Amino acid sequence: MLDAFIIEEIKRRERSREERERPGIELPLPVPVDRPRQRTETEDEDKPPRGVVIIDLLA
Repeated sequence: MLDAFIIEEIKRRERSREERERPGIELPLPVPVDRPRQRTETEDEDKPPRGVVIIDLLA
């Protein structure tokens, strides 16, 4: 009789082989269209600095 470890190893190898042989699903993904970026009026202007304001109401 085979050792339990050997039996489990054989089962693991069979499952691994079956997973490799199983065909995979391939989804057709749309190809992104490279459009030239359009300039906007505000693009040339300096953007204002952005930040965070913390208000402590428990004081």
